[in-house]
Amino acid sequence: MRAMILAAGRGERMRPLTDELPKPLLSVGGKPLIVHHIEKLRAAGIRELVINHAWLGDKLEAALGDGSRFGVQICWSAEAAGGLETAGGIRQALPLLGDAPFLVING
Repeated sequence: MRAMILAAGRGERMRPLTDELPKPLLSVGGKPLIVHHIEKLRAAGIRELVINHAWLGDKLEAALGDGSRFGVQICWSAEAAGGLETAGGIRQALPLLGDAPFLVING
């Protein structure tokens, strides 16, 4: 099974913290929020992840790379500035997600 982590949002409610850092990279308990998700997904046996991004997405890709250091494979679905909203982001990523059922998690 694959999972998609939605990480394209601006993180308005977390401003000013998200002015320079995407919300999924904000640290909680000593590590980025998104790393908590990745670790839980891996523990559940999910190794193939798709992560979408728009706001400061280059920082997400730089921080997480291909996912190998977390024991997963990450495919990236880049969106234009402003993002595509939830359904649009999922729809754009469908070719990466395949035809089988998949999980979606907010980043």
